[in-house]
Amino acid sequence: MSKHMQKDLDRLLQDVLRMAGNVEEAIQNATHALETRDSALAQEVLDRDDAIDHFENDVQEECLKVLALHQPVAIDLRRIGAVLRIVTDLERMGDLAVGLAEAAVALSHPPFPIIPARFQPMTRRAIDMVKRALNALVHSDAAEARVVVLMDDEVDADNDAILAEVIARMKRSPDEIDPGLALHAAVRYVERIADHATNIAEEVVYVVEGAMVRHHPEALLPIPAS
Repeated sequence: MSKHMQKDLDRLLQDVLRMAGNVEEAIQNATHALETRDSALAQEVLDRDDAIDHFENDVQEECLKVLALHQPVAIDLRRIGAVLRIVTDLERMGDLAVGLAEAAVALSHPPFPIIPARFQPMTRRAIDMVKRALNALVHSDAAEARVVVLMDDEVDADNDAILAEVIARMKRSPDEIDPGLALHAAVRYVERIADHATNIAEEVVYVVEGAMVRHHPEALLPIPAS
């Protein structure tokens, strides 16, 4: 690989990480706003969404430039293809953070529903998945990426349990229906954030090992040492 290409790839990765930092902050602020009924913090998330959209456009444009200029092959080509898909996942996470912020605004007014006990651990687990997936990307760590993929089952279990609780409350009391619907949506947004973190982790495995693990759970088994 030429020095120029390595420099361009390093810059691409830095751009992705800056975008990821914005997305991670948006998710954390949106979930905190929902848990504390802080409508002002939720509005900040809504106001900053355009910056994430601009990041996606800029990174995609840079990827196309690198492809045209350097015509990469093998792992470098896989890396650029993965970056193109990863920034799409990050942008969608940003959209989901917006959805969480909108739910936070809706839930900042009475009647105030009880936030299920599993919601905060679920959100923390999803945010941890995002961090781990990005760390795996930076360090080309396929083992860490596999951990993220397996963590998604825990978030799915939280999602099912919380939604069952929210639905049961809405059935018991008509006053719970409107806030319950907002809370139901928020829980689904968190579950989708975890799904996108899983997508990023799967891309890392593909970049490092060339193994397609999406829809192929057997490929999650580590490659035996030679």
